[in-house]
Amino acid sequence: MRTGADAPVALVRGKWRVRTARARARRPGSRPARIAAGPGVLLPRVMMGAMGTSESAVHVVGLAGDRPATPEGAAALAAATLVAGGALPLAAFRDRAGDAPVPETVLLGAPLQPTLERIAAHAGPVAVLASGDPGWFGIVRTLARSVDAARIVVHPAPSSVARAFSRVALPWDDARVVSAHARGTGGITAVLGALLAGPKVAVLTAPDCDPSFLACAYDRIPGAPERTLAVCERLDAPDQRVTIGSPAEIAAGTFADPNVLLAWRPGHPVAAERTAIQPPRAATSWALPEDAFEHRAGMITKREVRAAALAALGPGPGDLVWDVGCGSGSVAVECARLGAGVIALDHDEDAVALTRRNAAAHDVELAAVHASAPDGLTGLPDPDVAFVGGGGADLDRVVDVAAARARRAVVVTLATVERIGPVLERLEAAGLRAEGTLVQASRLRPFVGAHRLEPVNPTAVLVGRRD
Repeated sequence: MRTGADAPVALVRGKWRVRTARARARRPGSRPARIAAGPGVLLPRVMMGAMGTSESAVHVVGLAGDRPATPEGAAALAAATLVAGGALPLAAFRDRAGDAPVPETVLLGAPLQPTLERIAAHAGPVAVLASGDPGWFGIVRTLARSVDAARIVVHPAPSSVARAFSRVALPWDDARVVSAHARGTGGITAVLGALLAGPKVAVLTAPDCDPSFLACAYDRIPGAPERTLAVCERLDAPDQRVTIGSPAEIAAGTFADPNVLLAWRPGHPVAAERTAIQPPRAATSWALPEDAFEHRAGMITKREVRAAALAALGPGPGDLVWDVGCGSGSVAVECARLGAGVIALDHDEDAVALTRRNAAAHDVELAAVHASAPDGLTGLPDPDVAFVGGGGADLDRVVDVAAARARRAVVVTLATVERIGPVLERLEAAGLRAEGTLVQASRLRPFVGAHRLEPVNPTAVLVGRRD
């Protein structure tokens, strides 16, 4: 850090101040000032003037429909000596050329690395065709790993999600966006978790994870919250189409690629408050006190135990959580407040109703299922994490199913010492890394002008993690 009279940044009385002396004023045409960011560190100068003038520039051209969205993108495509893109954009490019000669083309498809190396090695200008905004869930992220950033010039079109929501005339600053591209079963779980959590979702679909399949999978979740779905196909193309319906109706349809799947809570398509940050902020607190939930005669997971369980579960947007033996639903509701999609299950019909009331009281949505575990878990989508509360005669079988199907972790809470060892053994037998903690806490209570400690029943929190 420079400390002389010419230092652009100085420490004055414990506060950083930017010097604005006339000596630092920049004359027209002079070089931009460099600002000291720390000892020996200089921030780069502002990039000025035209970009992408290099003869070896790689232009990423955003498409609206099958055409460049901007004149600059169209000019870059016309000047390219190598054009890369998906099968549909390349076919449209060749069709528009007709009998005219076209430059060399290369398909952007799996595996990507050979194509990326071909682009990086090309000596002339390259055009990479991409739908919508290629910097948002698009090819720019992957391309930047193989091509010098100084060569890349992006000509974005409006994103597919922005165009999809415009077709149904809805704001989308409160929407969660999830991509199912090249994610396998993990992509399906993330989509279902987002649809369960709501209240507004956009899904970037894939040929192997299309709207019909996703709608069918959601429709099969018992007790799932109602959703209105919209499939926006081939946006900005002459044959674009928007289909709106229930999950069952969309599941019965056939839709052209590319498409975007939208979902929202019926009757609540517009949020009551303006969104100030994207993605929207989840809960600002967790491990809520017991009186934040309706419960029966103290039959609720205590907040200290809930804090430990939530730390092990790590629920968040895009996660799918099972709460097996949900009781009052306190753990299920806390997970939903943190943005996860939740399926809560209990053999007691009153407990299921109680869970639904607590979810409504906290303005979250979840699927509450009246069924006995482990049989009731059959047919449910695999979770990222599973919470098993309490015991029961079928605890061993429940733990076995949860451990076999959870993608990330299983958390079991137990009040009886005798069951701790066997559950840890079952988690380890399923290939999980098992560990346990005994949560013992006392709460301060007023007592004759002072305070005393009131103990909370000790509870074991057992965790099995998949490495």
